[in-house]
Amino acid sequence: MKNLVLAALCLATLHCRSSATDQSLQAVKAKGSLVLGLDDSFPPMGFRNEDNQIVGYDIDLAKEVARRLGVRLVAQPIDWNAKEQELATGKIDCIWNGFTITGEREKAMAFTKPYLRNAQVVVVKKDSPYTTLASLKGRKVGLQAGSSAATALEGATAFRASLAQVVEFKDNLTALMDLEAHGVDAVVMDLIVANDNIKRSGRPYVVLQESLAPEVFGVGFRKHDLALRDAVQGALQAMAADGTLAKITAGWFGSDLSVVGK
Repeated sequence: MKNLVLAALCLATLHCRSSATDQSLQAVKAKGSLVLGLDDSFPPMGFRNEDNQIVGYDIDLAKEVARRLGVRLVAQPIDWNAKEQELATGKIDCIWNGFTITGEREKAMAFTKPYLRNAQVVVVKKDSPYTTLASLKGRKVGLQAGSSAATALEGATAFRASLAQVVEFKDNLTALMDLEAHGVDAVVMDLIVANDNIKRSGRPYVVLQESLAPEVFGVGFRKHDLALRDAVQGALQAMAADGTLAKITAGWFGSDLSVVGK
């Protein structure tokens, strides 16, 4: 029993020391801003509107979180394929842009709890002969480099092996433009992003019923920035409790798809 007590005291001491050295929240408050890294061509999560302003669902959430933390939000466009490096070098404070929580990413970062559900799906042209994953055998598929779509495709081993080629693009919009031009036969991407693009563009795309992988979105921080992570999580939970989160979510998606506190 004595050894157990000593072990518990040691763990508590280490936790206190860790908390004492974690200045992530104080640093954000001291500079007066929360710098959010994003792909600024990822509607509806974060993108540029007709006035070249960065807007989106995640931007609205982050602005409200920043307001509650007493700082301003700075939306910083980054190369999505180098997002981990941008975070590690301190150029941004967090990654918040339809960022899928995966086991591999959790080893390198600290995440909030999920705030939105999603899935990786396959988009094809409406007049194409492709109606199932199997029908794309021997065809060319596009996706965004460094995205969770790439991870999902690698995980769907049988489907991946059936393809003739996988083409990587800088962003989803470029991949969809290539689909429109018949450069690729299909695009793997986020369901939420696919549905938003189809709705906004009016282009004849359809989403195949078979999805590659379910997933959830979270906000990613440097591994030891737990004070900042916890403050953002607390703000999101408060927003869920007072109805702000549901209001913002319904405004973008027509209904409350958020999962905070549910």
